[in-house]
Amino acid sequence: MCVDSDGCEIEGCSSSDEVHTLSGSMSPALNSSPDLHPCKPGQKFRAALLRCRSPFVAAVILSFGNVLNYMDRYTVAGVLLDIQKHFEVGDSGAGLLQTVFICSFMVAAPIFGYLGDRFNRKIILSCGIFFWSFVTLLSSFITKDYYWLLVLSRCLVGIGESSYSSISPTIIGDLFTNNKRTMMLSVFYLAIPLGSGLGYILGSIAKDAGGHWYWALRVSPMLGLIAGTLVLIFVTEPKRGSADHIAGRMQTRTSWLCDMKALAKNRSYVFSSLASAAVSFATGAFGIWIPQYLVRAQVVQKTAESCTSQPCSSKDSLIFGAITCVTGLLGVVIGAVTTRLCRQKTERADPLVCAVSMLGSAIFICLIFVVAKKSIVGAYICIFIGETLLFLNWAITADILMFVVIPTRRATAVAFQGFTSHLLGDAGSPYLIGLISDSLQESYATSILWQFLSLGYALMLCPFVIVLGGMFFLATALFFLEDRDKAEKQ
Repeated sequence: MCVDSDGCEIEGCSSSDEVHTLSGSMSPALNSSPDLHPCKPGQKFRAALLRCRSPFVAAVILSFGNVLNYMDRYTVAGVLLDIQKHFEVGDSGAGLLQTVFICSFMVAAPIFGYLGDRFNRKIILSCGIFFWSFVTLLSSFITKDYYWLLVLSRCLVGIGESSYSSISPTIIGDLFTNNKRTMMLSVFYLAIPLGSGLGYILGSIAKDAGGHWYWALRVSPMLGLIAGTLVLIFVTEPKRGSADHIAGRMQTRTSWLCDMKALAKNRSYVFSSLASAAVSFATGAFGIWIPQYLVRAQVVQKTAESCTSQPCSSKDSLIFGAITCVTGLLGVVIGAVTTRLCRQKTERADPLVCAVSMLGSAIFICLIFVVAKKSIVGAYICIFIGETLLFLNWAITADILMFVVIPTRRATAVAFQGFTSHLLGDAGSPYLIGLISDSLQESYATSILWQFLSLGYALMLCPFVIVLGGMFFLATALFFLEDRDKAEKQ
């Protein structure tokens, strides 16, 4: 019997480094040899294909798939007003679409995390992409009387997308290390704001081009089929821990229960997961409700009219989508560069940069609700700065996890961090904000001003949650070095 430093019994402890797949195991002989041999005519295509399977190509494809994941997730938000008018549902009913998506996403994440630490990851990824693409395409044909079917379809899409988000970062973690890994994870997590923004933009454009919101749900499935095929063909399955040069001496795996006990004792992991939940709470609520809030602000200012017939104006969704794309790019790049520079001053740079950016973001997000009634331009400026600061920490949070968790537990760690983030964050925030808004509107249901103010009051909950997240990142900084050193020793 073999026991690791956490007291975990090793299952199948041996010197073999076989990669377990869903259909068996992959022999080490399948690994590419450094020696090149002349190919026979029938093998030229296969040889060219193998040369394309570089870590960089794999990272690009995985990042593309992550863009599509988030693009599909926020396409619904881009046409939410049309969906409300079509199905005749209120704010809480509309917020339910995102809530059921996130609930199914977070419930499925631990399952895929368990599978991702034990079986072939790229097979699981590609199957997940094909599944959500198929369900999203079918949901575009749901008729007016079956809103519950649209809700159910978003629940199923959440399961498909959960497989991708839980596993794909661990493949990048096994392909790169140190600053290269930070940079590649930054590119990968750039997909969160970029994909979200493109969801608003492409959803609005497809709706306007097709004349109905149904067409917004028919763009991402086609691209999803392409991404799933690329993952199958070009993404390799690296050995767990290979980038850290420990594949030969890292234990095959520990039991799931032991993995969970070790993660629960990892204070940096726990606090960074709670901080990530605060970010998810804010981004989930903002992604659904900020375009709606800005539309109502313009109606109050008498610079726009309320939507009474479909299709509704897509201007604010397009602008918000463009801002999200740009701020996502700026945030991820600034976060990566700032962290790299700060590491020269302090080894606790990663959690400290996250904490400062969160606290700064809360200030500008508060200002959105102060200036929106008088100036839409001022609101957009505050959104731009607030989102940039908020997006600084996406890739850094993932890098913190890679530092403090050993490779054979990373898929489980990513999955449960996702579970915690969604359970305490965006699983309930869109519905909660909509519910608070509806409750505040009850006394003045016909007042346009009160519809605007009630949604603003509900959204004011977000800055306070962001400040709480900043405190959790400061707590992470206290234990980061100790937990990092422990992971390195293991």
